[in-house]
Amino acid sequence: MLRAANLALLLLFPVAWFAPLMRAGMLPLFGLSEISVVSGLQSLWSTDVGLALLVTFFAIFAPYLKTIGLALLHAGLLSPRVLPALHLLGRLAMADIFLIALYIVLIKGVGLATVETAWGLWLFTGCIVASLALSFLTPAR
Repeated sequence: MLRAANLALLLLFPVAWFAPLMRAGMLPLFGLSEISVVSGLQSLWSTDVGLALLVTFFAIFAPYLKTIGLALLHAGLLSPRVLPALHLLGRLAMADIFLIALYIVLIKGVGLATVETAWGLWLFTGCIVASLALSFLTPAR
């Protein structure tokens, strides 16, 4: 069951990266009506490369590497000693959800734009939380 759920995440993460996280009007940085992880990263690349690299690691590489690591662990192709490192990757990916939530609160509080969360935020959050739960449920043999 853990193995199947983890393999499903390998398909769901890319969907979550392209799904709309929020809809915003008059947002100066993005200038878009719908913002996804990928479109947000594209906007960041043109304004701040360092931040774009950091967010790319947290939003894409950390959760996906963790999911691949768990898949290898479930298949018996990776040592269980790697599990603490996979837990760390999961925590780093969860930091991304916190940042997105913080941005939404700040934008709404300052009144710069009208921001509505979209279904992609829930999918992305669900993928991160499911991945975190799967790593905790995976026994260290």
